[in-house]
Amino acid sequence: MYKRVLVPLDGSPLAETILPFLLEIAGPLDMSVVLLRVNEPIPPAVVEASRHVVIDDIEGRRRDAFEYLAPLAVGLRARGIDVDTVVRRGEPATEILAAAREAKADLIAMTTHGRTGLGRLLFGSVAEAVLRRAEVPVFLMRQTESAVHAVTGARRAG
Repeated sequence: MYKRVLVPLDGSPLAETILPFLLEIAGPLDMSVVLLRVNEPIPPAVVEASRHVVIDDIEGRRRDAFEYLAPLAVGLRARGIDVDTVVRRGEPATEILAAAREAKADLIAMTTHGRTGLGRLLFGSVAEAVLRRAEVPVFLMRQTESAVHAVTGARRAG
């Protein structure tokens, strides 16, 4: 059975809708959870009509990512789940797969928009890339905007 699950989170309410599912299975199955946030590199940009160049604040974004993951980890730990947090920098699908290998995860659980056709062509799909290239099973939970609002509304109320 699965003992260690990697959960990639991008900071969006949609990605976080996987957490109630984890609460349902991780405790009863005695699974440990690795919460992952991948920071995509931001290329330098010239500020129009000036000599200023905006560069990626790698350390600041890393700190922000850990600060984002911390309360989520606390919530899971309060329910008796063993949780680690990891922040990586790079292309999301590649970093998710590398983190799964390094954490010795035997399952990757994540949400997806479930885009098809032109939407997937234009925006790509991290979930699809992970699903295709993963060496371990991938659990994908498709979410709609209404489901996201229901989960985030319930979290605020509770």
